[in-house]
Amino acid sequence: MVIGSTLLLLSTASGAAASPHAQEPTVTGTPEGPRILVPEQVNVRTGPSTDYDKVGVLIAGQRAPALGRSPGGEWIQIFYPGVPGNLAWVYAPFVVLDSDQRLLPIIEPPSTPTPRVTATIDPTLAAQFNIGGAPPTRLPTFTPAEPVVQPTFDETQADLPGGFPPILAIMGLLVVGLFGTVISVLRGG
Repeated sequence: MVIGSTLLLLSTASGAAASPHAQEPTVTGTPEGPRILVPEQVNVRTGPSTDYDKVGVLIAGQRAPALGRSPGGEWIQIFYPGVPGNLAWVYAPFVVLDSDQRLLPIIEPPSTPTPRVTATIDPTLAAQFNIGGAPPTRLPTFTPAEPVVQPTFDETQADLPGGFPPILAIMGLLVVGLFGTVISVLRGG
């Protein structure tokens, strides 16, 4: 009995491997639901920011299934075959969504990638530009100006009688000037 069941099991296993119809099922369809339309070429990235790697482009006229949106709604996650997990992101203002964006679920973005280049400071360059603390200096201070002295009119001198009026001096000079003019005209003539 044990030998018969072992032979049956072996024949079933070898028959399954040899049979062309016995294959492992795979999912090859695209998700249904909201879709994006690309009016102009747009970059496709691994996450919702330009900090993430670019994995491809969608050209004008292409459509892709929209799966979700970033918390701020600036990026849309799409189904993009050929990348790990078949998920990628496009910048929302560059595509047209065929339904209301609020219907898409909010998807937390993947962790941001580590920068490829670590910024370092060259100590010799830092020394040339004195990147360390600046030496203390005295800052200019505000010194208020001295108050303006306003002259005052002494009214005690204005009330004194017997002063010579200046109009009389002006009138006297005017008469002398007219007399001189008349004499020069008569002499020249």
